Amino acid sequence: MHRVIISLLLLLVSMGIGAQSLLPEPQSVVWTGGHCQAGRLDVKFRHLPSADRRRLSAFLHEAFPPMGIENAGSVSLTLSLAPKAVGKEGYRLTVTPQGIALSASTGAGLFYGLQTLSQLRDAGGRVACCEIQDEPRYPWRGLMIDISRHFFDKASIEKEIDAMAHYKLNTLHLHLTDAAGWRLQIKHYPELTRKAAWRSAPDWKSWWNGNRQYRQEGDSDAHGGYLTQRDAREIVAYARERYINVVPEIEMPAHSEEVLAAYPLLACAQVSSGAADFCPGNENTYEFLENVLTEVMAIFPSEYIHVGGDEAGMAAWPKCPLCQQRMREEGMTDVKQLQGYLIRRIGRFLQRHGRKLVGWDEILSDSVPTNAVTMVWRDVSEARKAMQRGIPVVLSPGAYCYLDAYQDAPSTQPEAIGGYLPLERVYSYNPPDDRLVMGIQGNLWTEYVPTLQHLEYMLWPRAMAIAELGWTRNPHKDYAGFRKRALAQDAYLRQKGYHAFDLLTETGQRPQSLKPVANDARGCKVSYNDAPYSLSYPAGGDSTLTDGWRGGWHYSDGRWQGFIGKGFDATVDLGRVRPVDSVSMTFMQQTGPEVFLPAAVELLLSSDGTNFETAGIREPDSADRGKSNCYADFVWSPRRPARYVRVKARHGQRGGWLFTDEIVVNCRHE
Repeated sequence: MHRVIISLLLLLVSMGIGAQSLLPEPQSVVWTGGHCQAGRLDVKFRHLPSADRRRLSAFLHEAFPPMGIENAGSVSLTLSLAPKAVGKEGYRLTVTPQGIALSASTGAGLFYGLQTLSQLRDAGGRVACCEIQDEPRYPWRGLMIDISRHFFDKASIEKEIDAMAHYKLNTLHLHLTDAAGWRLQIKHYPELTRKAAWRSAPDWKSWWNGNRQYRQEGDSDAHGGYLTQRDAREIVAYARERYINVVPEIEMPAHSEEVLAAYPLLACAQVSSGAADFCPGNENTYEFLENVLTEVMAIFPSEYIHVGGDEAGMAAWPKCPLCQQRMREEGMTDVKQLQGYLIRRIGRFLQRHGRKLVGWDEILSDSVPTNAVTMVWRDVSEARKAMQRGIPVVLSPGAYCYLDAYQDAPSTQPEAIGGYLPLERVYSYNPPDDRLVMGIQGNLWTEYVPTLQHLEYMLWPRAMAIAELGWTRNPHKDYAGFRKRALAQDAYLRQKGYHAFDLLTETGQRPQSLKPVANDARGCKVSYNDAPYSLSYPAGGDSTLTDGWRGGWHYSDGRWQGFIGKGFDATVDLGRVRPVDSVSMTFMQQTGPEVFLPAAVELLLSSDGTNFETAGIREPDSADRGKSNCYADFVWSPRRPARYVRVKARHGQRGGWLFTDEIVVNCRHE
């Protein structure tokens, strides 16, 4: 069967993607029967400005070369600008045996119509006759690529822009700065690229877990790189030709270790080294940020400038004289208000230059600039908070849109930061329709993504689901149908030289989680002995460990219960004394988010709930300890009577989290 499917996909690629594999799915399609033989296109433009004519001509030359099919002839393709025909980025496409007509109110709409046409035309030059009326659900359909943790050059970025355009994504968010490296030339501050762009290890993980040292450009052990201003302008121009806007991100006030290593006077004076936060009390901070943003705005014409605003530690601010003075001057009562002050001040600066500030949802902790946009990554509740305050949002929740998570069984995948986000999960997201929702964005953080091949593996096909969620308003989503279209597109991308994840090899969810586990502890009361579960990861609460359901590949799936601090200590009451034959538990390890196996797990049994006897202590295999991801079973066979089954687990040497999903007890039935 596997070979049959592969052969079918290869046939689809050789024929063109085909009418039944359009992605994103258009809002309205009527198949009218027959086909148009479009081996050659006779293109006519009507009412197009010269810039749009030039862009569309270039795309037509690239995407629709004459096929040289014998006796195929040519067919007319008319592109018309009709200001009131459809929405801003919408289009109307009509295909008949006699010709093809495409109309839109903007050049972008015509471009998206051509993307649809390119998916319709097969390798024989045929296009299925149809009538399509289409427009996007949201104006912001984005991808974020982090080029700080691992640097990706101009050619790599432009390659991904091509794929984005094919699926009608229109916003490329470049995460240009972070602790691991500053990636944009700023002429006013040359040390940002002489030093802050270079580090002592080629991969982020080794550097982060090592000495976190920076190097000078040209040092023999310097690893990194940056975009020159010319590179960045060429990326912007390349994207513009494909109707894609490039949004730059300059992190502040946190995630700025690399800046402060190069310009330490911008940190609070009490921090000797390793500072991550700008000093918001220091006027030099604002001079620096405004000078940087002035050069950024000269390179990037985007209406939106992203300033980060996430995960500020603020550790030095309470003791910093300049910060405390700023708080007194501004009437602040909480050190957290300093971040709001910085964000508002930068927002006003951007507004004076005709730009709008975008920040991660942490900026909602204080008042925000009047024209700011919030990019929501933590929880849907943050989106509601923003909209209640009248603040526009771009939806990018980690549970659905963070493409750095594993997309299949972790043991089958290259190392990732953790999590489990298969294509089906991305596609299952149901973003709200609200006037304040600007759109949706997928984010690829690259701590564990060192190469272009790996980057593409993580992006595609999951970014196709982001594209469809951003374009298609579909209250009756069909994942099976979407997956068939994604399979064809997956094959298409790989034919084009992209290293996409192969959906045909997908393992799927953890098998143990797919059906309930029968055992004698199911439904029994669980007591937590001075080691309660974390309220951040309660799963189903007190009934989690005896509800009969095991967890999937990730600790946040609502079945794994999390413990931190005092380890794990819980007792199951079987209701009466019973002959206990076996007891088992599973703990997971995902080292990226600091989830570790326990050092040891102890089983204790009791008939009265007071006097417990140890029935065995189990330690994880040494091989499992060294794995970045694993699921370790701890099994005992006590074969003795008991009513109370108690399990205790100690944290490993590295501390961190413990996660378990079920206490399975099997009793001998007499």
